[in-house]
Amino acid sequence: MPGVIPARAFWTVAPGAGVILEERLAPPGPDECLVHALASGVSRGTESLVFRGKVPASQHDTMRAPLMAGVFPFPVKYGYAVVGMLNSGQRVFVLHPHQDVFVAPTGMCIPVPDAVPTARAVLAANLETAINICWDAAPLMGERILVIGAGVVGLLTGSLLAGIPGARVTIVDIDPGRASLAAHFGCDFALPDAAPDNQELIVHASASEAGLRLALSHAAYEGRIIEASWYGDNAPVVPLGEAFHAARLRIIASQVGAVAAPMRGRRTHAERMAIALDMLAASTYDALLEGPTRFDDMPARMPDILCPGGLCHVITYGNE
Repeated sequence: MPGVIPARAFWTVAPGAGVILEERLAPPGPDECLVHALASGVSRGTESLVFRGKVPASQHDTMRAPLMAGVFPFPVKYGYAVVGMLNSGQRVFVLHPHQDVFVAPTGMCIPVPDAVPTARAVLAANLETAINICWDAAPLMGERILVIGAGVVGLLTGSLLAGIPGARVTIVDIDPGRASLAAHFGCDFALPDAAPDNQELIVHASASEAGLRLALSHAAYEGRIIEASWYGDNAPVVPLGEAFHAARLRIIASQVGAVAAPMRGRRTHAERMAIALDMLAASTYDALLEGPTRFDDMPARMPDILCPGGLCHVITYGNE
């Protein structure tokens, strides 16, 4: 058919099973862009839940990504970290699923600065989440800060909090191998049994009941716990009958779908994403990348890519 553009996209079709399906795209309209994917990033936490069919029915609407297709649990085309190139040669970041060619609203195509390599730019969605967490947390100079969970979002959040003057940031994880990454980003490291007490600000990013319990037991009087985890259809049991009330603790939800309250009305979603992309000019963030895997190999490789303990896995498309 004249004018129709062929495309291929990764779809999850059953628990733990993905396929690449062909699509036919209409040419972009006046407020749209045609994007040729260069790389995409697998956001391990959320995409693992989607891949396993663990998005609860009550959250089907909330968990829709901006440009996803299909329905939860299956079949669904999901993802939100693509770096692509416009016909003009401009590289852009788009919150789009894994797909080799696609059409997106012009306003969602955020330019990638020249100083940011394509592979590193796929971290923008995770760094945007970390920025939002820090806006929700409103950290203070000199605070004792604990980040529980040394996944990509936890490490990115730790890297930002470590820049607060006088702050002492400790990242906690069950994997001692994460110690070098914590140090790489200017943070201390501790296993759960050695986590420091009396922490005034705690970011929980482990998506585990044990991690949230650790946060509650290590918070200082009137400490703030920023809950950055999403549990899918799990229902964590936490001890709110112990020191929670006596210590006047606060648990504050942080979710990237809305700009955090302190900056709401001051920064748009696109401006927040542009901030993340500018920050990715720092080569220190390359430590969070792994892979790459060819797009054609995604169906076979996705179960391994989503195994616990990995970082941000890069998918490449061969369009450069």
